[in-house]
Amino acid sequence: MQVEELTVLEQRLSPERLGPYKAECGGDLRAALALYRWNVEATAALSATLGHVEVLLRNALHFELEAWSAPTFGEPRWYLNPRSSALPNGFLFAEAVDDIAKARARAVRNGRPETPGRVVAELNLGFWRFLLARRYDRGLWHPCLHKAFPRQRRAAVFDAVGALHEARNRMAHHEPMFNRPLVSLYQTSLQVADWICPTSRRWVEQGNRVITILTARPPVAGNPR
Repeated sequence: MQVEELTVLEQRLSPERLGPYKAECGGDLRAALALYRWNVEATAALSATLGHVEVLLRNALHFELEAWSAPTFGEPRWYLNPRSSALPNGFLFAEAVDDIAKARARAVRNGRPETPGRVVAELNLGFWRFLLARRYDRGLWHPCLHKAFPRQRRAAVFDAVGALHEARNRMAHHEPMFNRPLVSLYQTSLQVADWICPTSRRWVEQGNRVITILTARPPVAGNPR
């Protein structure tokens, strides 16, 4: 590419967006654009892995919540926040109730009937992350959610899912990932999948391009990685 073409690309992508890449590359615009392209490829590969793990996570938690809610409240649709004499206000905090209301509205768009599967699919990773938070330790983790992660501590699961959630948000906004611990994030995603289901973890790992792409990161003069 000619210098003029590189300058046009910098303007089209925006100097602000390319700023971190140029800083990493010592001001070399050509190298910065190569790093930017690699960042997109690495992000796409890691996003695919996180997408698989998110589906495994929400389905595992949904399964345990249904299995607990049905005998406890006589209602398998746990997302309705059923009440009991011991829990007259239900077991979910207000933020979760609000998220569920929005998810139920999205689930029935275009006249579709509401089903548990559609509601669950409309709840984002942040919702599931915070069901694993400390404030649900007694209300949900000990009664049921721990069964989705045999022999694991709630805090460890919460931290791992939190790291994946934050990475997912960053990638969704096309933010730089070259300066993040990508190998660690990939390993964490496989660890969460393994806690849930070793068979599913192996499937997620098979054919995955994350490590291949990470090892192909373009070199940067004076800052090899």
